[in-house]
Amino acid sequence: MTAATLTGPDAPPAEAAAPAVNWPMLFLGFGGMAIGQFMAILDIQIVAASLPQIQAGVGASADQVSWIQTAYLIPEVVMIPLSAYLARLWGTQRVFLASCGGFVIMSVMAGMSTNIDMMIIFRAMQGFVGGAMVPTVFATAFSAFPPERRVTANVVTGMIVTLAPTIGPSLGGHLTDWLNWRWLFFINVVPGLLSMFLVGRWGNFDKGDQRLAHNFDWFGLAMMAIFLISMQYVVEEGAKDNWFEDDAILWLTVLALVTGAVFLWRQLSYFQPIIQLRAFADRNFSLGILMAATSGLALYGGTFLMPLYLGRVRGFSAAEVGTTMLVSGLAMFITGPLAGRWVRAVDPRIPIFVGYSMVAWGMWLGHAVNGEWGFAEFAAVQAFRGVGVMVAMIASTQLTMSTLPMHLIKDASGLLNLARNTAGAVGMAIIASNLTTQAAVHMNDITSRMDRSSIEGQAMMSGLTHRFAQLGLADPEGAAYKAMHYMIGQKAQILAFGDAFAFMAVCAALAALLALLAKPGKIHPGGRAFTPEPEH
Repeated sequence: MTAATLTGPDAPPAEAAAPAVNWPMLFLGFGGMAIGQFMAILDIQIVAASLPQIQAGVGASADQVSWIQTAYLIPEVVMIPLSAYLARLWGTQRVFLASCGGFVIMSVMAGMSTNIDMMIIFRAMQGFVGGAMVPTVFATAFSAFPPERRVTANVVTGMIVTLAPTIGPSLGGHLTDWLNWRWLFFINVVPGLLSMFLVGRWGNFDKGDQRLAHNFDWFGLAMMAIFLISMQYVVEEGAKDNWFEDDAILWLTVLALVTGAVFLWRQLSYFQPIIQLRAFADRNFSLGILMAATSGLALYGGTFLMPLYLGRVRGFSAAEVGTTMLVSGLAMFITGPLAGRWVRAVDPRIPIFVGYSMVAWGMWLGHAVNGEWGFAEFAAVQAFRGVGVMVAMIASTQLTMSTLPMHLIKDASGLLNLARNTAGAVGMAIIASNLTTQAAVHMNDITSRMDRSSIEGQAMMSGLTHRFAQLGLADPEGAAYKAMHYMIGQKAQILAFGDAFAFMAVCAALAALLALLAKPGKIHPGGRAFTPEPEH
């Protein structure tokens, strides 16, 4: 006789029925968090197309204006992993409300800035307090939704993570044209208040554990902050300062390595660590971290590279750049729901492989970029990239997080977002540095083949001299030499952009291969569906 047919005192206790899910309250509460997450990610890139206008508005120099983005990103990376501990201590709802409220206040203060020092301070505070909104939403997608609905929640978060930085430059460029640059920050007020209302009313997803406040690891927090701030500064500013040729970059790299090692030791040895690193024992999570890093590189690197090319080579305005970039955003928006259905129906390794392969192909198409490329040519690149990133991100997040026990989800979410953001910053720094280096390499190579002693160089000089002579210039040969030098420089720069696209294509192809090393596992049943707390 099986256990299932036993009756009487020897029968096993009946399993408790799963609590019914209050779907309207879950969707309203989670939807409020999604609005806040969108704002926090959008603000990374919304200023990208409007930096010249902000520079003029706050009286910043060319060197100082880059800190409008850097000041946001550096403190944010500290809050992302710390938010998991705070959510376990105070509960997700309280942490999110504090983060969203602080973000709105700092947004208003940044919009009211009258000089660059005020702008940098408030942008840094905005990034720090807003950094908790992103990972808490990812964690809630797994802890509050029943297992069969987690893919749907991942579709929502995946669309936000991919869409927000993509449409950021477009929205920012148009806002600046229609109103002025201050509305890049003021625009956060209404959605921020709506997010706080929804989460405050229906977002009571879990309870905190106040016992975690005892014996808090202040030393570990200090090491983590120094490590992340130093590392982020190096990757953000290294390319502009010639990396280790600059003493500050060199010593901050040493500091990051030392404090990073001490922080790792502390988290593995302290009885109550700030970050639970045990998630790395899960094979899928470890591979997922690498895939998240690649998606960050493809997402932020592509969003950085394409506007730079359109502005620097093609001379597009901020609004024209934004309109061109909308193609990838539209591709992602259309793909999200379809990708969610596909991920639910098949082994997630298949959509991960296909998604990253599409990203690799799209980026490789960009390898053939030339000086005539504009909206039409970049549409194919952006469509492949947009669809691929969306499919791969939804599937990889599902595969990465679904096999973890629920008590590690909050920490794992923070680590996953930290990997994505840090890799994006590293990727942008590498791309910026390589653009300069490769442009110089191609310049030397073309110049060696196009000097005045070469047949091709003589033919070009002769044609240009004849054209300028017809225009009646006083020194047609000198004008021809300058024009030839300019054209060679443009050609070298375009080839450098092609190399950057090829670099991202290789990274995406490697991520596709990583997906084949993962192993599908049963979704961990330890979570509970969200049931609202009774109102008093």
